[in-house]
Amino acid sequence: MADIINNGNHAALWSGRFKEGPDAAAVAFETSIHVDERMAFDDIKGSIAHAKMLAHQKIISQDEANKIVEGLESIEKDLISGKLAIDYSAEDIHSFIEATLTDRVGEAGKKVHTGRSRNDQIALDERLYLERAISELVSELKHLISVLVKIAEEHTDHIMPGFTHMQHAQPVTLAHHLCAWAWNLTRDCSRLEDALKRTLVSPIGSGALAGSGLPLDREYEASLLGFDSVTQNSLDSVSDRDYCIEFTSCFSILQMHLSRFCEEIVLWSTSEFNFISLSEKWSTGSSIMPQKKNPDFAELIRGRTGKVYGDLIALLTMMKGLPFSYDRDMQEDKQSLFEAYDTVLSCTKIFTYMIESAKWNLDVMEASCKEGFLNATDVADYLVCKGMPFRTAHGVSASCVRLAIEKKCHLEDLSLDEFKSASELFESDIYEFIEPKKCVNARKTIGGPAKEKVLEQIKALKDFVLR
Repeated sequence: MADIINNGNHAALWSGRFKEGPDAAAVAFETSIHVDERMAFDDIKGSIAHAKMLAHQKIISQDEANKIVEGLESIEKDLISGKLAIDYSAEDIHSFIEATLTDRVGEAGKKVHTGRSRNDQIALDERLYLERAISELVSELKHLISVLVKIAEEHTDHIMPGFTHMQHAQPVTLAHHLCAWAWNLTRDCSRLEDALKRTLVSPIGSGALAGSGLPLDREYEASLLGFDSVTQNSLDSVSDRDYCIEFTSCFSILQMHLSRFCEEIVLWSTSEFNFISLSEKWSTGSSIMPQKKNPDFAELIRGRTGKVYGDLIALLTMMKGLPFSYDRDMQEDKQSLFEAYDTVLSCTKIFTYMIESAKWNLDVMEASCKEGFLNATDVADYLVCKGMPFRTAHGVSASCVRLAIEKKCHLEDLSLDEFKSASELFESDIYEFIEPKKCVNARKTIGGPAKEKVLEQIKALKDFVLR
């Protein structure tokens, strides 16, 4: 009789064809349980549904199904309590759970895998895991949106410079800028939720690649799992890792957003800007310079963006040359998917803590609006309101800026005669028109920085969080 190939306490699921077991180094190289152990409860959920379907189709008896379900539920309970520890000598989490089940319920446990392959089992477990994981991430993103909105509500009247090319451009409010961050995050939520719609389709019953000759009811099993539909091609079902790539792409965009927010925080916390003071709980010092207060957590979030991008490239590269259907290369999908997920989840949480505890230097922000001729466009708009074509008004405003530069003063410090030297259309009301807060509140287009429009954004963001 052939020796049983054993990766520790349990025989490998594929050992029957082999006389000789793999080298210990080979076992260590190919095992994935340290990565896929997080899918233990998803594997149990899928196996319970599969056992119930097998009994429903009379492929196994109801008594056998009951034993399987009870055994799986006991495994889940013991894993949660810590009574049962995962055996890391097992090949993967699927092997561990099936072997543990057989240890507990005997011959019935050997029937749980009837009509399925690890190929469709893995594809199902990943989808079930993502359903849980994405729900948690979206919840954290909505919490961050709520935090940003709460801060924005406190600063609808506090002006700050808006920038293009990192140069002073036009005045906005701190509330308007924070809402801009929040709108980025709403798109991240929507992308994740949309991707989930394509993911929650059941592949189970597709077998290794060609379905099954047994009378499986895939739709019934899908309904037990909470899925509305099943995949439509068995070969595609086990070959597909689009959902891993799509979610990691979503994670990359989210991480890019967080990185951009952090870039601004790093800049704003410098002495040159001094717009924001991070809490000492979310700053670090220097080992040599006693005075330093560094925005290390913002920098770490920014730095970890490359890791998430790398995970996406790893998945795309892994899949690009694989023939249909399943190839062992695809075992590597979980490492990249899980690492990217863990990174964006932790960075979202840390960013929330960091921004929630920060202090805003409002006087500095407002004073900065005096620099860089932020109201130059409003000078042009003033002339447009007087009937001058915009392109002509643009040139007149530019000449006023040049005069202010020569005099080393602000636009509002020019005399009326100096304004009139550029155009006779200027009157004394120009000074009220170009006052920074008036400039902000004049911008009442949808999505603009005027207080009434920012309040509309805040309401819309609150509604998004609650939906």
